[in-house]
Amino acid sequence: DVVDVSSDAAGAHERLLAQDLDLLIIAPENPEAELRAGAATTIRVEWNIIDPVASNLAHLATEILVSSLNAEIIELAAAEGVAIAEGELGPAVNVSPEVIARPTTAETDNLAPNDPNVISFFGPAVFALIIQHLAITLAALSLVRERLSGQMDRYRVAPLSSIELLIGKYVAFAVLSLIVTALVGALLVGLLGVPLLGGWLPFTGIVLLLTFASLGVGLLISLVADSERSAVQLSMLILLASVFFSGFVLPVTDFAQWMQYISYALPVTHG
Repeated sequence: DVVDVSSDAAGAHERLLAQDLDLLIIAPENPEAELRAGAATTIRVEWNIIDPVASNLAHLATEILVSSLNAEIIELAAAEGVAIAEGELGPAVNVSPEVIARPTTAETDNLAPNDPNVISFFGPAVFALIIQHLAITLAALSLVRERLSGQMDRYRVAPLSSIELLIGKYVAFAVLSLIVTALVGALLVGLLGVPLLGGWLPFTGIVLLLTFASLGVGLLISLVADSERSAVQLSMLILLASVFFSGFVLPVTDFAQWMQYISYALPVTHG
């Protein structure tokens, strides 16, 4: 959005430093004279942004600006040349200045089956992160608390095998996780408008597999954690690794080969 057009370059520079402006374009004082003298003219573009993504976008916007402006100048020069040629030779030039300045055009077509917005694209990834983190945290804290409170000793003297104990943990936490998952999924589809294009059956299967794998990671953490604080810290480390290495921020294929093995060891990557 063009905020202002002014001849006060110093005042605009101060507004940029105060972050009242995102981008400042300073036109040269006499560009026509410089061009007719055979010298390139310079347009100064300034911004005050520390975000590297926004800074790269500013660089891209500057390149588009200069390219478009150069095409406009070539078009004006071509029109002037055509007028001179027609005045001396008659109507012999049949190429328009627009074609001379812009001899090629681009026709774009995205062949993807759909074109989601930002929420629809990242919503399922956040959904998978929520499922994994909830399941890992519940499973990790549960067994650690039971071990510290002495409940595990009761399990050892009870007529209960380790497999039965694990099945009970899986079923209980799976039911709790799936209830929360159903609520979040309903909000994702109903409130945020994320489309469910794949159908409920494969979606449910993916959620069940992701929950099952995440509970396994949580139980593994409960084996190595000696306190609730350690269990929470390890769960947070898994969450951080999932955010950065699961394909949520960068595609997994962009990582080194050995890092991809770590990425595919995270349940949320497949989810």
